[in-house]
Amino acid sequence: MALNDKLRQLPSVSELLAQANGLVEAEGHARVVHALREVLDRARRAIHNGAPPPSRDELIATARALLQSLSLERLPTVVNATGVIIHTNLGRAPLSRSAQEAMMKVGRDYSPLEFDMTIGERGRRGEAVEQLLCQLTGAEAALVVNNCAAATVLMLATVAAGKGVVISRGQLVEIGGGFRIPEIMAQSGARLIEVGTTNRTRLSDYEQAIREAEGHAPGVGAILHVHSSNFLMIGFVEAAPIADLVRLGEQFSVPVLDDLGSGALVDTSQFGLRREPMPQDSLRAGVAMVTFSGDKLLGGPQAGIMLGQREWIERCRRHPLARAFRADKFTLAGLSATLLHYARGEAHREVPVIRMLAMSKADITRRATQMAAQIAGWLRENGLRAELVDGVSTVGGGALPGETLPTTLIALASNARSPGEILAALRARGVIARISNDRVMLDLRTVLDDDELARRLCST
Repeated sequence: MALNDKLRQLPSVSELLAQANGLVEAEGHARVVHALREVLDRARRAIHNGAPPPSRDELIATARALLQSLSLERLPTVVNATGVIIHTNLGRAPLSRSAQEAMMKVGRDYSPLEFDMTIGERGRRGEAVEQLLCQLTGAEAALVVNNCAAATVLMLATVAAGKGVVISRGQLVEIGGGFRIPEIMAQSGARLIEVGTTNRTRLSDYEQAIREAEGHAPGVGAILHVHSSNFLMIGFVEAAPIADLVRLGEQFSVPVLDDLGSGALVDTSQFGLRREPMPQDSLRAGVAMVTFSGDKLLGGPQAGIMLGQREWIERCRRHPLARAFRADKFTLAGLSATLLHYARGEAHREVPVIRMLAMSKADITRRATQMAAQIAGWLRENGLRAELVDGVSTVGGGALPGETLPTTLIALASNARSPGEILAALRARGVIARISNDRVMLDLRTVLDDDELARRLCST
């Protein structure tokens, strides 16, 4: 059949609408028209590539699936069987049950977001969460904004707008999604002063830059230390410790700012990992402010957390950008519930990220053995073989690069299907896995509910 004849077989939008009454009633006329036009465009492209014309039922079914994928209220959940604990592409940290419930409660009803219940007058947004952060870390003051990039911009704009900020060349990092320190600094109005080399920056390099700027407007507004969250430098390297930077800053009356990126409130070395820098360490060293994320190693909702000396935090709070960057009621409710787990000493049990970090290989092996037996029927029906093999899980989310945790993997293979085809079949059931050594691997370290994984695989 000629190409034009195939294209003429495609129905018009009006013809499809007449057959899709139920879909129009459920989704609305305008949305359905947009979806039908999209699927018809896709069909034309497919026909040009040699595909046969789809039927009207197929076109309407594709439009229905497209509408569902575009509807946020129907955004599907997935089972993370990759073994990457803080998986940025899968939404980073899963929340504790308490955090989920807290966020649902403030969405269901009114909440005292900016109301002081004790005196019956207007209160400060986020005050209770900020007090909890100070209790946990020893900070003089705290401020919560909507993400860590915003916290960094606000910090720099408050302290050093129009002035120079001294930073090591080895810390001019890009941390995914276009977050690049030089560009963030430019947006804040601060001027970048690079010191040292990529691999070696000494304290004397910072001192020289400050001395050279003395007496020359606009001068140096801050020293910025940035943790290289998502990469490692090894070999011939040198970096000035944060405590030494603080002493240098005190000598010249220049505040030191610390961007940790993924801040941990617990010592990660207890899990057999390298010790991730903690905001408590920076505060004890005497930094003016430290910033980190709420949805990485902390295990809460997306947020930017700012801790530090009261004078500087209050200046940030009064800055015009603070309102643009402020956290909403859902973030504050979820973060409060997450922080309470730490305050009560139950984070290892209740915060999913911490629980996954603490999970033993023996426990994962036991679960993997049970899972392999539970899905044995599905494996046979699909011509798959399963074997338990040793492997590693990773932290992810720009935290602890190169660090791994021992795990037991369920390795899937087939004589008839490639690993890519198996991976696609799993995705169709909402299960995200990974390929290693030409086999599909399921890592239960990051699976929150084993029964849910089995149900998705075995459902018809």
